[in-house]
Amino acid sequence: QLQLVESGGGLVQPGGSLRLSCAASGFNLGYYAIGWFRQAPGKELEGVSCISVSGSTIYADSVKGRFTISRDNAKNTVFLQMNSLKPEDTAVYYCAAATCRAPIQIGARGSWGQGTQVTVSS
Repeated sequence: QLQLVESGGGLVQPGGSLRLSCAASGFNLGYYAIGWFRQAPGKELEGVSCISVSGSTIYADSVKGRFTISRDNAKNTVFLQMNSLKPEDTAVYYCAAATCRAPIQIGARGSWGQGTQVTVSS
């Protein structure tokens, strides 16, 4: 299984921004489609966004127009830029190898890390 490490979460006010990072070690992240997922307390896991090997992207309707996924293969990292954050974006965010089609799901070689907490509150 491919192990990834998430970072960049924190506490932000509504309307603010955060950039999450998803880093790989020991393998080339550029060979895999990578997805971002989130889980809020008491709610099911939600696929937020996915970027394919070629760079094509998809987004959940709940974040479309506010979040942007990107990859930097030289840094072996995938990013999730989150703008115009809302309290309902509060969740633990995870990245994993994924299937880039709706609904976004963890891929056969994906595995869950510890995630990074995002809290949107005034």
